[in-house]
Amino acid sequence: MTTHDAPPTTAPGATTVREPAAGPGQPFVRRLWRGRPEDPRWARPALLFLLAATLLLYLYGLGASGYANSFYSAAVQAGSTSWKAFFFGSLDAGNAITVDKPPAALWPMALSVRLFGLNSWAILAPEVLMGVATVAVVYAAVRRRFTPVAGLVAGTVLALTPVAALMFRFNNPDALLALLMSAACYLVVRALEDGRTKWLVWAGTAVGFAFLAKTLQAFLILPALAVVYAVCAPVPLRKRFAQLAAATLALVVSGGWWVAVVELWPASSRPYIGGSQHNSFLELTFGYNGLGRLNGEETGSVGGGGGARGGGMWGETGWDRMFDSEIGGQISWLLPTALILLAAGLVATRGARRTSVTRASFLVWGGSLLTTMVVFSYMAGIFHQYYTVALAPYLAAVTGMGAGLLWERRREGWAAVTLAASLVAAAAWGYVLLHRTPDYLPWLRWLVLVGGLVAALGLVFAGRLTRRLALATAAVGLVAALAGPAAYTLSTVRQGHTGSIVTAGPAGASMMGGRGGGPGGPGGGRTWEGMPGQGQRNQQGQQNQQGGPWQGNGFPGGGFPGGTPGRNQQNGTPQNGAQPNGNGFPGGGRTREGGMGGVGGLLNGASVPAEARKLLEQDAGDYTWVAASIGSQNAASYQLATGEAVMAIGGFNGTDPSPTLAQFKKYVEDGRIHYFIAGGGMGGGMGGGNGTASRISSWVQSTFTKVTVGSATFYDLTRKADA
Repeated sequence: MTTHDAPPTTAPGATTVREPAAGPGQPFVRRLWRGRPEDPRWARPALLFLLAATLLLYLYGLGASGYANSFYSAAVQAGSTSWKAFFFGSLDAGNAITVDKPPAALWPMALSVRLFGLNSWAILAPEVLMGVATVAVVYAAVRRRFTPVAGLVAGTVLALTPVAALMFRFNNPDALLALLMSAACYLVVRALEDGRTKWLVWAGTAVGFAFLAKTLQAFLILPALAVVYAVCAPVPLRKRFAQLAAATLALVVSGGWWVAVVELWPASSRPYIGGSQHNSFLELTFGYNGLGRLNGEETGSVGGGGGARGGGMWGETGWDRMFDSEIGGQISWLLPTALILLAAGLVATRGARRTSVTRASFLVWGGSLLTTMVVFSYMAGIFHQYYTVALAPYLAAVTGMGAGLLWERRREGWAAVTLAASLVAAAAWGYVLLHRTPDYLPWLRWLVLVGGLVAALGLVFAGRLTRRLALATAAVGLVAALAGPAAYTLSTVRQGHTGSIVTAGPAGASMMGGRGGGPGGPGGGRTWEGMPGQGQRNQQGQQNQQGGPWQGNGFPGGGFPGGTPGRNQQNGTPQNGAQPNGNGFPGGGRTREGGMGGVGGLLNGASVPAEARKLLEQDAGDYTWVAASIGSQNAASYQLATGEAVMAIGGFNGTDPSPTLAQFKKYVEDGRIHYFIAGGGMGGGMGGGNGTASRISSWVQSTFTKVTVGSATFYDLTRKADA
């Protein structure tokens, strides 16, 4: 039985053409082009073509997203002008409050903006480069144990996964997280090959920095990686545990140094930790961004989930969550196929010795896939569709490895049938997903289904076919399997994405709250894509109305749970958000001045009229903050428009207790804030932060002079109101 404990040198059935080895003495360009001497001569050019194609695909129309998520773009802008804001991840250069994540994902973007100025490309191009690097890492990991074709399949699957195309062109922390977790898996496999400690230490370092990108999500795959190494590493048991301890130490150091600095730094001289209720990063890590995401009890958040099979704000949970109408079109195109191939890979290596690296590779990548998928399926707290980009590298690697292994064994009946079954799963599930958007390329789902079934029938007999005919059959099957996600990916890159909640694919491809076949799925539920203040727009900048009508302050039926019903509202346009309505609540329902701004103001900011920008820019150098606003998105929009620091009262939701009313009064007394922007965020109206934002808003309205500029309302904090 083949155990694949030595890397194969050629693709199955390929004719080996030997060339002079591209060793260290050869020119760099030749070594780059030729790759490994044992590889067929087409392998490295094919990889370089894949990476170049991924780069061009992800760069296409990149500027259409503008500032993408203005929450993070404002922090990038702040970090590009203040090293203190850079280090802490402050939302503003005045260092009033941080974003609700550690800052590692902001650092590459902030450095890019320092070099190239504040613009969409400077912010988003580093994310694209992370996407290309992740494709390269997945290829390298698969190629080490399998053939170049298997590596190319894995890299292509990753590049064409819709949610990957979305998030590697967006400025959320998920791009860096996906890259670092892929690197960690690759390094663990390297350690499993020869038992060298350095690879495991580097893996721990990668996970540590991933923690500084998105806190505890980086730890989801640690149990799988640790168990696989403890069982399969080719060194004595005592040494394995010592190596795992060294890797843990590397993780603690690489991820903990920043945490230690923040916790030891005097709170009075650093920004408030956004997302926490007591100015503590540890509280943020284990509460709002930790256990709260699992059980739905995130203090100060918009709301939690509904538990197993519940219908909470963030959709239903359950074993099939990754396949439902909310998530399916983002990530699950080849998920059934990957699960079949994972099982097949483990069966094929069941007789291998304990240290089989091939089996360990399936366990590392497959264990990471299953662990992350289970957590995502049952977490009851805040969950967005784009989180599933974390699954994409694992899914791609398992698909490439499994397909490569079964293709090599296609002359064995079970392998050929299993390979065909995996293709049937891809074609059938692709048909189901495409059928959920029946008006989108209606012919494609039939092409996927028929092409996949025909190719699967041919693969059953692949071991008896001629090499050329077998390769042609496999090519048809690959095209059929990738046609659906490729179409969704092309739709994704052809339109800009802005706001806090974004999804991949065409309009209506992701319906929050529903399950099953059609849009919304049987049983219906809320249509969430197209929430006010977020969404997608085409190249002409037009808003795609995705989903049902949203009323009031952004929720079906016109009210935020527990809030005041508002007026019917049109979705806000992306890129700097919706026009402020009434008393300045951006993109959301109008309740009362200074009250809850609605989901539009919460998830995307306000458009900033030219007159308002000029008003704030006057004498801007005399103030630490040219303005203050409730909620981070509203503040971010004004900050990005003016280039000046704007204080976000209450952080992202407006529910963090920072600053207190006394602190705010002191800032105003010291002449550090010029204007107060009415509306935005949740405003403390939900009771978050003990109503700090509401008290500040009420005090400002009763004390200072109102200034109306177009549709925006300000209060001049240097001019007391008339008695």
